Amino acid sequence: MAKKATTEAEQFVKSRKNSFLAAFQGLAFVFRTQRNAWIHFAATIVVIGVSIFLHLERGEWIAILLVIGLVWLAEFLNTAFEVIVDLASPEVHPLAKISKDVGAASVLIAAFLAVIIGVLILGPAIIEKFNLFG
Repeated sequence: MAKKATTEAEQFVKSRKNSFLAAFQGLAFVFRTQRNAWIHFAATIVVIGVSIFLHLERGEWIAILLVIGLVWLAEFLNTAFEVIVDLASPEVHPLAKISKDVGAASVLIAAFLAVIIGVLILGPAIIEKFNLFG
Protein backbone atom coordinates (compact mmCIF):
# COMPACT_ATOMS: atom_id res chain seq x y z
CA MET A 1 0.00 0.00 0.00
CA ALA A 2 2.87 2.39 0.79
CA LYS A 3 4.27 1.84 -2.70
CA LYS A 4 0.98 2.95 -4.27
CA ALA A 5 0.86 6.11 -2.11
CA THR A 6 4.40 6.94 -3.13
CA THR A 7 3.49 6.44 -6.78
CA GLU A 8 0.43 8.68 -6.45
CA ALA A 9 2.51 11.33 -4.67
CA GLU A 10 5.17 11.11 -7.37
CA GLN A 11 2.52 11.45 -10.08
CA PHE A 12 1.05 14.47 -8.30
CA VAL A 13 4.46 16.16 -8.07
CA LYS A 14 5.23 15.32 -11.69
CA SER A 15 1.89 16.73 -12.90
CA ARG A 16 2.45 19.95 -10.88
CA LYS A 17 5.94 20.23 -12.35
CA ASN A 18 4.49 19.80 -15.85
CA SER A 19 1.83 22.44 -15.12
CA PHE A 20 4.47 24.95 -14.07
CA LEU A 21 6.61 24.08 -17.08
CA ALA A 22 3.64 24.68 -19.40
CA ALA A 23 2.91 28.01 -17.71
CA PHE A 24 6.52 29.14 -18.13
CA GLN A 25 6.42 28.07 -21.78
CA GLY A 26 3.30 30.23 -22.21
CA LEU A 27 5.06 33.14 -20.53
CA ALA A 28 8.05 32.71 -22.84
CA PHE A 29 5.77 32.52 -25.89
CA VAL A 30 4.10 35.82 -25.03
CA PHE A 31 7.42 37.60 -24.49
CA ARG A 32 8.87 36.06 -27.65
CA THR A 33 5.93 36.91 -29.93
CA GLN A 34 4.06 39.91 -28.50
CA ARG A 35 5.76 43.29 -28.82
CA ASN A 36 3.18 44.89 -26.54
CA ALA A 37 4.25 42.57 -23.74
CA TRP A 38 7.59 44.39 -23.69
CA ILE A 39 5.77 47.73 -23.41
CA HIS A 40 3.72 46.32 -20.51
CA PHE A 41 6.93 45.02 -18.94
CA ALA A 42 8.63 48.43 -19.18
CA ALA A 43 5.55 50.15 -17.76
CA THR A 44 5.38 47.61 -14.94
CA ILE A 45 9.02 48.23 -13.99
CA VAL A 46 8.60 52.03 -14.10
CA VAL A 47 5.38 52.02 -12.07
CA ILE A 48 6.79 49.64 -9.44
CA GLY A 49 9.97 51.72 -9.23
CA VAL A 50 8.04 54.97 -8.82
CA SER A 51 5.75 53.32 -6.27
CA ILE A 52 8.75 52.16 -4.22
CA PHE A 53 10.29 55.64 -4.43
CA LEU A 54 7.03 57.25 -3.25
CA HIS A 55 6.58 54.79 -0.34
CA LEU A 56 2.98 54.01 -1.20
CA GLU A 57 0.64 52.77 1.50
CA ARG A 58 -0.68 49.21 1.53
CA GLY A 59 -4.03 50.05 -0.08
CA GLU A 60 -2.33 52.02 -2.84
CA TRP A 61 0.02 49.10 -3.51
CA ILE A 62 -2.94 46.75 -3.70
CA ALA A 63 -4.65 48.94 -6.30
CA ILE A 64 -1.45 49.37 -8.34
CA LEU A 65 -0.67 45.65 -8.30
CA LEU A 66 -4.25 44.71 -9.17
CA VAL A 67 -4.34 46.89 -12.27
CA ILE A 68 -0.87 45.73 -13.32
CA GLY A 69 -2.13 42.16 -12.99
CA LEU A 70 -5.30 43.03 -14.90
CA VAL A 71 -3.30 44.41 -17.84
CA TRP A 72 -1.07 41.33 -17.90
CA LEU A 73 -4.10 39.03 -17.65
CA ALA A 74 -5.78 40.80 -20.57
CA GLU A 75 -2.59 40.62 -22.66
CA PHE A 76 -2.13 36.90 -22.04
CA LEU A 77 -5.79 36.08 -22.71
CA ASN A 78 -5.73 38.20 -25.86
CA THR A 79 -2.68 36.27 -27.08
CA ALA A 80 -4.43 32.97 -26.34
CA PHE A 81 -7.53 34.12 -28.25
CA GLU A 82 -5.42 35.20 -31.23
CA VAL A 83 -3.69 31.82 -31.39
CA ILE A 84 -7.00 29.96 -31.13
CA VAL A 85 -8.56 32.11 -33.85
CA ASP A 86 -5.53 31.56 -36.12
CA LEU A 87 -5.86 27.82 -35.55
CA ALA A 88 -9.61 27.76 -36.20
CA SER A 89 -9.54 30.19 -39.12
CA PRO A 90 -6.14 30.32 -40.84
CA GLU A 91 -7.68 32.27 -43.71
CA VAL A 92 -8.87 35.86 -43.23
CA HIS A 93 -12.46 35.90 -42.05
CA PRO A 94 -14.57 38.86 -40.85
CA LEU A 95 -15.60 37.04 -37.65
CA ALA A 96 -11.99 36.12 -36.90
CA LYS A 97 -11.07 39.80 -37.24
CA ILE A 98 -13.86 40.80 -34.87
CA SER A 99 -12.68 38.27 -32.31
CA LYS A 100 -9.12 39.56 -32.49
CA ASP A 101 -10.26 43.18 -32.34
CA VAL A 102 -12.42 42.53 -29.27
CA GLY A 103 -9.50 40.76 -27.57
CA ALA A 104 -7.25 43.73 -28.32
CA ALA A 105 -9.93 46.08 -26.99
CA SER A 106 -9.89 44.20 -23.68
CA VAL A 107 -6.17 44.96 -23.33
CA LEU A 108 -6.82 48.59 -24.22
CA ILE A 109 -9.57 48.90 -21.60
CA ALA A 110 -7.33 47.34 -18.94
CA ALA A 111 -4.45 49.63 -19.88
CA PHE A 112 -6.66 52.75 -19.76
CA LEU A 113 -7.95 51.69 -16.36
CA ALA A 114 -4.37 51.15 -15.16
CA VAL A 115 -3.35 54.61 -16.38
CA ILE A 116 -6.31 56.27 -14.67
CA ILE A 117 -5.69 54.48 -11.38
CA GLY A 118 -1.96 55.14 -11.69
CA VAL A 119 -2.57 58.87 -12.15
CA LEU A 120 -5.06 58.97 -9.26
CA ILE A 121 -2.58 57.25 -6.91
CA LEU A 122 0.83 58.37 -8.16
CA GLY A 123 -0.14 61.90 -9.20
CA PRO A 124 -0.97 63.22 -5.71
CA ALA A 125 1.97 61.30 -4.22
CA ILE A 126 4.37 62.91 -6.70
CA ILE A 127 2.90 66.35 -6.07
CA GLU A 128 3.32 65.84 -2.32
CA LYS A 129 6.82 64.32 -2.57
CA PHE A 130 8.19 67.22 -4.61
CA ASN A 131 6.02 69.88 -2.97
CA LEU A 132 4.67 70.97 -6.34
CA PHE A 133 2.07 73.72 -6.54
CA GLY A 134 3.10 75.33 -3.28
